[in-house]
Amino acid sequence: MPTVLIASDKFKGSLSAAEVADAVGAGVRSVLPSARVVAVPVADGG
Repeated sequence: MPTVLIASDKFKGSLSAAEVADAVGAGVRSVLPSARVVAVPVADGG
């Protein structure tokens, strides 16, 4: 089972970092249903 780490930042004005991580995770799971997805929303501090 592969592990995929998603360390996303926000899409300014449209999605929060958590929403980006959720969307990317859903995409990964649609292609690799057995993948372990670890989502870590991050910020660049600026």
